[in-house]
Amino acid sequence: MPQPKSVARRLFQLTEPICLVNFFSDEPNEALSAIGFPNYWDGYFASRSAPLGRVPAEVVHAAFYNFGDGEAARHIPSVWETATPDAAHAARMAGCVAALRRILGDLVETRGFARAAELMAKAAVSAPIEGRVMYAGLRALEVPTEPVARLWHAANMLREHRGDGHIAALVTERIGGTESHVLSALDSGIYPAETFGRIHHLPAARLAEVMNGLRARAILDDDGRFTDAGRATKQRIESLTDELAVAPYDCLEPSELDELIAELEPIAAALDAVGSA
Repeated sequence: MPQPKSVARRLFQLTEPICLVNFFSDEPNEALSAIGFPNYWDGYFASRSAPLGRVPAEVVHAAFYNFGDGEAARHIPSVWETATPDAAHAARMAGCVAALRRILGDLVETRGFARAAELMAKAAVSAPIEGRVMYAGLRALEVPTEPVARLWHAANMLREHRGDGHIAALVTERIGGTESHVLSALDSGIYPAETFGRIHHLPAARLAEVMNGLRARAILDDDGRFTDAGRATKQRIESLTDELAVAPYDCLEPSELDELIAELEPIAAALDAVGSA
C-alpha cells in the first residue's frame, strides 16, 4: 500500500490537469466575458472567490494568500456590480466543462470517466472543513450529477482543499505569499526569481524587500539562489502539504483508490498532452 503522502502527491498529479483548463483554455474566459467581465483578472477573482460570497477584499486576499497587496482590492467588490457570485461560479463551471468536453472528446462518455467522477466526488465531500476556507466554500455548493461537471467540481474542491493545506504549511514556515512565489520559481528553475510571471510586475522596492528578507533568514544566498536551509524549507513545505492533502482519500477503500487512479490516468494524460489548453 503506498504511503499516504505519495497517494496525495499522485492524486494531485492526476487531478491538477483537470483544474488547469480554467487557466489555459479559452472556454472559461469566454463564458465569464459573456456575463460581462471585461478582462481575465476580473473573471478570475469573481469566479474563484464566488463560493465565499460577497466578502470584503481583505478576506479574499487572505484566502488566496499569494497575491500582492492591493491586487484583490482592484477587483473585489467591484466585480459584483457586473454579476452575482452564483452567476460567476456557474460561468466558470460551464466554461471548464466545455473545455473538458472539447479536449477529452469521446472519453467523457465512457463508464470509466463516470466512475472517476463518482469516486472523486465521494472523496471531495468527505474531508473535515475546519481551517479550510476555500474548500468549505465549495463544499457548501451542490455537487453536480452530470459526469463532466461532477468531475470538474470534485477536482476543484480537491485543489482548494490542498491549497488551504499548502497555505497552512507556508504559514508554519513563516513564508508569505510573495515569498512563496520566489521559492516556487527557484524550485522550477526560474532565475532570477524576480522574473517569475506571478511577481515580476510588483514594484521593484517590494521585490527587493522580499528577496532581502529571505537572504536575512538564510533561505537565499547573496546571488538569490537557494541555500541548503532554503531547499530544506521548501521540502518541508511540500511534504507537509502532501500530508495535509491526504484526508479526502481516507474514505476510499484500497480497491477504490486503485480504481480512481487507474481511471484518472488516461484523463490526465489527454489533458497533459495539450497542456490543458
